[in-house]
Amino acid sequence: MCGIAGLYYPAIAKPVDPARIVTMTDALAHRGPDGSGVWTAPGVGLGHRRLAIIDLEGGVQPMATPDSQVVVTYNGEIYNFQEVRAELERLGARFQTDSDTEVLLHGWRAWGPDMLDRLNGMFAFALYDAGRRSLFLARDRFGVKPLHYVELSDGAVAFASELKGLLAHPLFRRTPDFRAVEDYLGLGYVPDDASMLAGVKKLPAGHFLLIERGRPVPDPVRWWDIDFSKRATGKVRDLEAELVEHMRAAVRSRMIADVPLGAFLSGGVDSSAVVALMAEASRAAVKTCTIGFDEADHDETSHAQIVADRFATSHNIRTVDSDDFGLIDTLVAAFDEPFADASALPTYRVCQLARETVTVALSGDGADEAMAGYRRYKFFAAEERMRALLPQQFRSSVFGTLGRLYPKADWAPRPFRAKTTLLALAEGGEFAYPKAVGVTGPALRRKLYSLEAIKALNGHSAEQRYVDTMRRAPARDGLDRAQYADIKHWLPGDILTKVDRASMAVSLEAREPLLDYRFVQFAATLPPSLRIRAGQGKWLMKKALEPWLPKEILYRPKMGFVTPVSAWFRKGLAEEAAGLAQSPVLVGTGWFDAKTIARLADDHRAGRAEHGRTLWQLLMLERSLARLFG
Repeated sequence: MCGIAGLYYPAIAKPVDPARIVTMTDALAHRGPDGSGVWTAPGVGLGHRRLAIIDLEGGVQPMATPDSQVVVTYNGEIYNFQEVRAELERLGARFQTDSDTEVLLHGWRAWGPDMLDRLNGMFAFALYDAGRRSLFLARDRFGVKPLHYVELSDGAVAFASELKGLLAHPLFRRTPDFRAVEDYLGLGYVPDDASMLAGVKKLPAGHFLLIERGRPVPDPVRWWDIDFSKRATGKVRDLEAELVEHMRAAVRSRMIADVPLGAFLSGGVDSSAVVALMAEASRAAVKTCTIGFDEADHDETSHAQIVADRFATSHNIRTVDSDDFGLIDTLVAAFDEPFADASALPTYRVCQLARETVTVALSGDGADEAMAGYRRYKFFAAEERMRALLPQQFRSSVFGTLGRLYPKADWAPRPFRAKTTLLALAEGGEFAYPKAVGVTGPALRRKLYSLEAIKALNGHSAEQRYVDTMRRAPARDGLDRAQYADIKHWLPGDILTKVDRASMAVSLEAREPLLDYRFVQFAATLPPSLRIRAGQGKWLMKKALEPWLPKEILYRPKMGFVTPVSAWFRKGLAEEAAGLAQSPVLVGTGWFDAKTIARLADDHRAGRAEHGRTLWQLLMLERSLARLFG
């Protein structure tokens, strides 16, 4: 795991100052504390910060072929690199190291961009080919590893793992893009097709960008996509066995490392499954770590201990304060752009804990998106069945009217929020689902914005990307389309950004075996009834894991990392909330209506309304804007 940065001049081969590349990579030192390197040639400069995981002595980067005609700087892991290497050796390639990095050099010469189809891993890399006078940028299938790029005023294309690498370049101009604020408030994160800084782009997951000298910078090219349109057939027990084999292979391939390795263990199904399969594959006790909270309602340590005892892991638990908002500024620095998923706080803490004993930690991320594990999928699937039974005109008229009349009850458990359900049923699924996954809804956002800000948006809406994605999804039904859209937006924008930034901030490599593309693609072929059944998400996965895990783990209600942000804004952060309306950073942008912000804070503190998540968004936005533009 590493940090990469560099410059490429597509129009003319201008000289590149190595010191400029060093400045960019130094901003990413946390991603790679074990070493650094720079390589330059006319018109190009590649930089690298290394967290040594495989071939500790030989995997130094940037890495070049012996003739220096192909050079790569690379962040990530190729889990099947030994298989790809063997294929390349049969084609005549001669390797100088045992590093997975070298596979990219020989793979490029053998297959060009088509080599990506052979790679199973998490990666973002930049490869320069002197013979073709080109720079090739590529990102893994799901966007586990990030890659930002921007065209500078001197004609260079600058790229970096994190935004802070671009910010280190003196020609980078910090101009805010208000559309990204709309996206952030709607979704809770700045999605991969947006940026808080105008001109900055994020290479989309499963895409590459080939820039050739003498030609304009093109649009990225999609090299992989997930397909929900096919359906697996066969007996349930056979599908269970196939699912477990995919999981087993994914876990084992991610246990290859030349440094200490362990796992996050929350006590939920996904991390417990990963630990179970690690224990099966390991001769030594698996190192596991769990974060506990001082409030029982948010604590899962007892369930994690059950799994740790069952598999005799070397288990490490640390209890933290549930009012752990002292990490806010640390997270703002780690994420660069505003990020409102408050579970980033405990994620950071568990990464800190893991780093004390290991350099690589396996996580359970990805299974909820692949196997329909979130509760919202259950509700959405039920709503889709209702939509299929009743004509749109009837639903719009009857449910829409009832929904507008029904009192708002955001405080109630999801099944009892009749207003939300009625309004969702009145709409098509592609319009209702984006609102279900959002944070601050369209109506409240419009109240928050100034008139000038609304005009500046010119109709841009955070939810529209979900609508468009669900409409074009290679899918058979609504559940397929919802999962597809989450894999394209929520997964890279929220879940994977959270884990990447939190782990890299403490120089820890996190690996996600349940995002092995073969496992996810198999899951996408399962009929909806095998993903959700009898109110249970991940039904087939849970059934397949019954020989490994006790039912009290498999079938307990999903908790996840819960942070009490609503309580914070009525207690320790109440003054922070009240101060948002007078914030020179936030209100000084001219984007917001100060009276609306003040009313939100007052109503929330008095218990008249529930605005905790929106206030958290505004607080994180204020801190991020101060850091980016202050």
